Amino acid sequence: MFSTERMHEMNEEQRQQQLAEHYSAILELLGEDTSREGLVKTPRRVARAWSELTRGYAEDPIQILRSALFTETYHNMVVVKDIEFYSLCEHHLLPFYGHVHIAYIPNGQITGLSKLARVVDTFSHRLQVQERMTQEIAHAIQEALNPQGVMVVVDARHLCMQMRGVNKKSAETTTMHHIGAFEHAELRAEFLQQLFKH
Repeated sequence: MFSTERMHEMNEEQRQQQLAEHYSAILELLGEDTSREGLVKTPRRVARAWSELTRGYAEDPIQILRSALFTETYHNMVVVKDIEFYSLCEHHLLPFYGHVHIAYIPNGQITGLSKLARVVDTFSHRLQVQERMTQEIAHAIQEALNPQGVMVVVDARHLCMQMRGVNKKSAETTTMHHIGAFEHAELRAEFLQQLFKH
């Protein structure tokens, strides 16, 4: 069992090697022959893939948002919708994926629109549950921008429901989190109306 301190002491090459050894052991426990042609390089490929899929632990969402702050007197709703994401459920280590929709009302400062998408990427590239990810995105925007209000809606499909267990292929999960001005039902309704416009 590695401590967090030990993990941070490792360089990337050492971490990749350790991950590859563990994935090789997993394949063997599943009854596979890790010396056959199709699997010889699989442990290293999976190690690289998982490093990419969990890169969000090394990123600071607050710093990302604050790296492109601009003073503006705009005080109406800013909506960025259909931000595509892919994440990993921490309960089964299977993917869940979908779209994030963000609205915030500036309070003297705005951020670059691409930074909102990058914050989604940061939180989605960690082991997650959809409910927590929804809150984390909203609270990061609130902390970095101090807007009048922020609301986040996430629509996702979970392979842990589609591939195993209940096997519900078309089930979709929606989560919402709102702060500040979005406590008012009228503002939430206005945002949601934007999402469902054709």
